[in-house]
Amino acid sequence: MEYYSLNQYLKDTFGQKVYKIALDGGFTCPNRDGTLGTRGCIFCSGAGSGDFAESSTLSVTEQLERGKKRIEQKCRDGKYIAYFQAFTNTYAPVERLRALYEEAMSCPDVVALSIATRPDCLPDEVVALLAKLNQEKPVWVELGLQTIHEKTADYIRRGYPLSVYDDAVMRLKKANIQVIVHVILGLPCETAEEMKNTVSYVGKSGADGIKLQLLHVIKGTDLEKEYLKGTFRTLEMQEYVTLVADCIALLPENMIIHRMTGDGARSTLVAPRWSTDKKRVLNALAKAIREKERVHT
Repeated sequence: MEYYSLNQYLKDTFGQKVYKIALDGGFTCPNRDGTLGTRGCIFCSGAGSGDFAESSTLSVTEQLERGKKRIEQKCRDGKYIAYFQAFTNTYAPVERLRALYEEAMSCPDVVALSIATRPDCLPDEVVALLAKLNQEKPVWVELGLQTIHEKTADYIRRGYPLSVYDDAVMRLKKANIQVIVHVILGLPCETAEEMKNTVSYVGKSGADGIKLQLLHVIKGTDLEKEYLKGTFRTLEMQEYVTLVADCIALLPENMIIHRMTGDGARSTLVAPRWSTDKKRVLNALAKAIREKERVHT
């Protein structure tokens, strides 16, 4: 049950260590600007899941330079992925998108462009732009699916049906664009079996990579209100690592595992607090995956 990690994929593809620099392009989201809603998804922070991104008051070039300076303390002569992370990064007129993406790609040290977005914010003209840029440097699109179960999707206020995800993956793959899918494990009222069904679906959907994200309860979100009322509980660490090992076993061997947990800012994370000890969590995940591999060999 060996899995294909992002680090290994990057070394295979670019021949060296590659770092992501999270950017804020100043976008909003149809779930916040009134098109679909104004409160966002139930779990989404005020930064639109871009808590670790650079400031949108800076130009893309300035954001990249700031990110590079921090990383250069660990690694000189590095290569970078420009990651448009905060909010919905295809939710703007195509000319504005082109200007932002091309500015990021013009940096000689940037080897790829990664764009986080919603499946319902990929009109044909945006996909055509991404396909054109993909001929210059690799373009990845990260889709926030989270779950395949409609009852959960309604609860978290996702705002689109599963068929929209399927259509987005089909059109992106037709344009030869790499697709990465975000899945949240531990969403309220979902069983372990339902979570594994989501992961299995993603593995068969044509996506190239997956991000498994532990559900974080963040201060100031509607999810925090539900948590404090006792509506649901978050996963314990051992539950989570066992679940992740089970999920990875369901995926195709060539699917790139971009993430197995997730970072939450200590200052805003309500629960689960065990997730802040990232080294301990990653060691536990590695052990659980090795043990599952032994069982299957």
